[in-house]
Amino acid sequence: MTTAERLARYEDLLSLPDNVVGEIIAGQLVTHPRPAPTNARASSVLGNKVGTPFDLGEGGVGGWWIFDEPELHLSKDILVPYLASWRRERMPALPKTAWFEMAPDWVCEVLSPATTRTDRVLKLPRYAADGVAHCWLIDPGARTLEAYTNQGGRWLLLGTWGGDDVATIDPFAAIRLSLAGLWVN
Repeated sequence: MTTAERLARYEDLLSLPDNVVGEIIAGQLVTHPRPAPTNARASSVLGNKVGTPFDLGEGGVGGWWIFDEPELHLSKDILVPYLASWRRERMPALPKTAWFEMAPDWVCEVLSPATTRTDRVLKLPRYAADGVAHCWLIDPGARTLEAYTNQGGRWLLLGTWGGDDVATIDPFAAIRLSLAGLWVN
């Protein structure tokens, strides 16, 4: 960092226009456009598919909080995944702040040309280091879902599914997840 550069501050996030998502990663402000409709659709559908049985307890086991685009304050980073969830046994009550300081048990990022490098190279290692147990990466363009589990601060690929596959994937393996509907035809 040169003397002219400074570490990003929370105020930098607040000053961004509404059509931009901002994060602070390793002290740097990282921005990208709001999600494209195909990405928003994939995230929304997935949130419904896992949220209904796991957050609401309808047709499933319950016991989770599942959120769209929560603001995570982990270590010195401020990250905004598409989806994140916490087991209620770990976080029995929601925080009083507008952000979360406890690492989630699961995060999901939806990849786009504007975010793929940031998601894979910058955010994934931070999620692992901060103790996130599971991470899914969805690529609407390739119509794939990659699932990872955290093994000692490093990601282990559990598998890759695509198209109209139906799978049981940790941490939500109690349901059969159909990928149909995540993709826009």
